[in-house]
Amino acid sequence: MHKTRNLMIAVIFASVAVLAIAAQDKGVSGNWKLTIETPNGPGTPSLVLKQEGEKLSGTYKGRFGESPLTGTVKGKDIKFTVKVNAQGNELEIEYAGTVEGDTMKGKVKFGEFGEGTFSGKKE
Repeated sequence: MHKTRNLMIAVIFASVAVLAIAAQDKGVSGNWKLTIETPNGPGTPSLVLKQEGEKLSGTYKGRFGESPLTGTVKGKDIKFTVKVNAQGNELEIEYAGTVEGDTMKGKVKFGEFGEGTFSGKKE
């Protein structure tokens, strides 16, 4: 009886550990809402992110439509780039910042058109 109870407790703890690891593997994957401050005023793009290890992919939806994004997540550091069509010109937007739980913040660079700051919250 004692062995069965100990075995059941071990199985329960192992299951909880597996679920905790699976939850951590998601990292920044999910839907995000950003607030950016730019030289041309504020913006509120949204992201759908998918993290696989340190690799980041997803979709960016903002003022210039929807575009794919690529980047990396290393520890708390996040970097991603998106190319958008801004009034007939291709513009590369680079985000670099830190992630803490369900929030992120950092700097954003709009090619040669200036820089700004961003913050984001996971939905």
